[in-house]
Amino acid sequence: MIEPVFAAWRARRTGPGTAARVHELREIVNAILYVNRTGIPWEYLPHDFPPYKTVYDHYAKWEADGTTQQVHDLLRDRTRRSHGRSPQPTAAVIDAQSVKTSANVAETSQGIDAGKKIKGRKRHVITDTLGLVLAVLVTAANVHDTTGGKLLLDDLAAAHPTVSKVWADGGYQSSILNHGAGLGINVEVVQRPQTKGFEPLPKRWAIERTFGWLMQHRRLARDYEALPQRSRAMIHWAMANKMSRELTGESTPTWRI
Repeated sequence: MIEPVFAAWRARRTGPGTAARVHELREIVNAILYVNRTGIPWEYLPHDFPPYKTVYDHYAKWEADGTTQQVHDLLRDRTRRSHGRSPQPTAAVIDAQSVKTSANVAETSQGIDAGKKIKGRKRHVITDTLGLVLAVLVTAANVHDTTGGKLLLDDLAAAHPTVSKVWADGGYQSSILNHGAGLGINVEVVQRPQTKGFEPLPKRWAIERTFGWLMQHRRLARDYEALPQRSRAMIHWAMANKMSRELTGESTPTWRI
């Protein structure tokens, strides 16, 4: 499904060293998914994969030129079609997740989420009603949900102009409702029930499940990436792994597409 995207990327490359095609692109993808799923450092890649510097070089290049997101969006559109949905959604859900960072992350890229008492980064995510990622932003953990949410709504309106409804939780301030209205998006806050115990929130349960999918990938249990944009790419790879397994009928988790 995704081979044509990577083949076209390789065909466009010119310059010194690009003529020799030493490693298969599929093995590069397999190695990235192995790191994503197991959470190992790049240097610990098993030797039956290409050298880790080669793998990381491709990972960084695909993130920088948008290839990773292109593959993710291709799989998302196909997944939506497989569920009988239009490729372009009309409704979405927004939420944020704070995670701790590793020692290699610069202090300037971290912050403290006082509410959750976590020092690290925050993942601001918008999904469709199936839980598939539409937009994602990685910031320091001290960035308020509303601040990150406004930036996400801007990205959402630009990439998915068909979305007219977004559900959020009570952590978002009223200003995000006004910001959404200015973009033609009706943002509705779903309040938590007053009863004790766990109860799935209407509409919002889908994005909570998405965070659960991400946590199945050990590289995302903590933010190990030095750059926020590389963290964003790891989220795209995790979702690409999940969607490709669903589309190909895999019954058990696998690291290979």
